[in-house]
Amino acid sequence: MYIHLTYQKIMATKPSIPKGTRDFSPEEMAKRNYIFNTIREVFHLFGFQQIETPAMENLSTLMGKYGEEGDKLLFKVLNSGDFLADLSDEELTGRQTTRLASKLCEKGLRYDLTVPFARFVVMHRNELSFPFKRYQIQPVWRADRPQKGRYREFFQCDADVVGSDSLLNEVELLRLIDEVFARFGIRVAVKLNNRKILSGIAEIIGASEKIVDITVAIDKLDKIGLDNVNAELREKGLDQEAVARLQPIILLQGDNRSKLATLRSQLATSEVGMKGIEELEYILDRIEKAPLRAALEIDLTLARGLNYYTGAIVEVKALDVVIGSITGGGRYDNLTGVFGMPGLSGVGISFGADRIYDVLNQLDLYPSDSLTTTQILFVNFGEKEADACLEYIARLRAQGVRAELYPETGKLKKQMGYADAKKIPYVALVGENEILSGEITVKNMATGEQEQLSLDVLADRLKN
Repeated sequence: MYIHLTYQKIMATKPSIPKGTRDFSPEEMAKRNYIFNTIREVFHLFGFQQIETPAMENLSTLMGKYGEEGDKLLFKVLNSGDFLADLSDEELTGRQTTRLASKLCEKGLRYDLTVPFARFVVMHRNELSFPFKRYQIQPVWRADRPQKGRYREFFQCDADVVGSDSLLNEVELLRLIDEVFARFGIRVAVKLNNRKILSGIAEIIGASEKIVDITVAIDKLDKIGLDNVNAELREKGLDQEAVARLQPIILLQGDNRSKLATLRSQLATSEVGMKGIEELEYILDRIEKAPLRAALEIDLTLARGLNYYTGAIVEVKALDVVIGSITGGGRYDNLTGVFGMPGLSGVGISFGADRIYDVLNQLDLYPSDSLTTTQILFVNFGEKEADACLEYIARLRAQGVRAELYPETGKLKKQMGYADAKKIPYVALVGENEILSGEITVKNMATGEQEQLSLDVLADRLKN
């Protein structure tokens, strides 16, 4: 009696999931898999190889790689077993959280895919051929404050080339981005900049140490306007002369070539700035030989991950939906230096799967067949009929047709309702007459039309 009541109490408790995580329904998973499979196909098309890394990494691998704020957002995993064994009473009562965490937790959930990738390259360097073209599609975890569009668990879709300084890698990644969004049917603008140009701008106005402040302010131009940008620059310590020298650059207009021509005159005295211009010119020269379908725009306000990237920077914006960037990346030097393997340059991009999901939903761009699971459902009229259906289904499946039999003999209305709920486009009705004739009655669930088809004709139709 007690056990029964306890069970009832447990069952009465409303289940929940951790904040910042999500369940995905079959329909949502069909959409997500369409995104992942499309991106994966293009990765393969461009010669990238898939790797996976563990959900957990040693904290020694993760800590100190994302800055102080990033360290705070790491999910730490409590040691198994007697995790208090090595702690003194003084340490427990002292309540020094950081110190306790270092002793109680040796592992943490990965924060991104880049640091684990760097660790992977160093550990497996003798097994890899460089340049190494890798991709990963895996979840990451951040102990961030959950809010609309921001989760504690989410997927990243990364592609990187390491072990090569060639700018042809940047060209190829731009073409990869273009191919992915062409397949999705999403109109995008691809924005391009170079970290060296931003350094050159800061250098010529005599404010190299304020490069972060400058770019953060310029990045707000569309949101707050020129006067407020200038006011923020002055608040950050730039004098009036430096702000004045920035104006032609902030307001730079025209096509990509004219922008670069203007920059050449403005940054003529900056060696690093001129190097950045040369790198963008090289990329444009190669892209123009076979232009992208997407619009490619040089955007000097683009400064993502300023302290991380060292060369080209790229960001992708959807044109028909108001949403943040849906892809980003760039060139970085010394990816593996923190793990004892310095001097390995790389360039990479990351697709924002969750934002792409939202864009495809808003624009209703999912192909109808991407959401189809079963192509045809066989109605169950009884044991004899079910046996015949199982034979037909086996033959259809052998030809790649997704087919299933309703598992129970029940009312036809109920079985049809099952097909509707699963969005199954066709229903097969196999009774005594069909068994004798060898032809199957097939109902189109969208139109309500029925016709008699042989199994071979049915298979050909469903495959095409």
